[in-house]
Amino acid sequence: MTGRYAPGHTLDQAVALERGGENLVRGRTVDAWANMVGPFGGTTAATMLQAILKHPELHGDPLALTLNYAGPVAEGEFEIEVLPTRTNRSNQHWWLEMRQGDQVVTTATAITALRRETWSETEVGPPGVPAPEDLTPAAADRGVKWVDNYDMRFVTGALQSVEEGQTSPDSTTTMWIRDTPPRPLDHVALTAMCDSFFPRSFLRLGRPIPAGTVTLTIHYLATADEIAAQGTDFILGSVHAHRFHGNYHDESARLWSRDGTLLATSHQLMYFKS
Repeated sequence: MTGRYAPGHTLDQAVALERGGENLVRGRTVDAWANMVGPFGGTTAATMLQAILKHPELHGDPLALTLNYAGPVAEGEFEIEVLPTRTNRSNQHWWLEMRQGDQVVTTATAITALRRETWSETEVGPPGVPAPEDLTPAAADRGVKWVDNYDMRFVTGALQSVEEGQTSPDSTTTMWIRDTPPRPLDHVALTAMCDSFFPRSFLRLGRPIPAGTVTLTIHYLATADEIAAQGTDFILGSVHAHRFHGNYHDESARLWSRDGTLLATSHQLMYFKS
């Protein structure tokens, strides 16, 4: 991509924005992140977060982000209205709306906050898994372009592990992931990775089916310094569903650093048709 939205890394291209007014920014989709319909939802989430991070009134670091995917994002330009609705001493609340023409395609709410030293404990540790260097990278050709931007190394629950025509009794996938080419981890990259798991219905049914995220919530559990300390290393992610019913299923994911720091959790509801 060339022109006014063109930094170097493909992720930075996808989230590149220019100011269009006091609370308005503009960007455009990037073909390298194309999904089955529209762009990869993780880059849409990362772009909405970027609109907050570039706002001149930003107070604190990301704490929570909820995306509601109202409709497919078409290839081309979009605009995002980003409003700080209330700013308190320790946290700030945001409302965002992504539009293309007269259509709203995505809405979001978010909270940023100032973090302070306090008592700390983590109740959930990462699963015991092989190091990413001991695993084979996932095949490049998996039907959608956006996966080419990641080095994924599956521990369990790869779609290819299910024999054709067979179903899986469990929806859990655990994998190592990092950007390719390498890019230092930040809130933007972590946001996209929180949506990098293929739909759980694919694994349970043993085949791709029509499916898409309706709503996604990310909780950032690490500080900016803890995230930056990961550099370009792999992140360990594990995801599972609780119930598939009435054309919808949930997905819950956790993402850890190599040293076991819980960086973020994500929770989403997906539409599926089978």
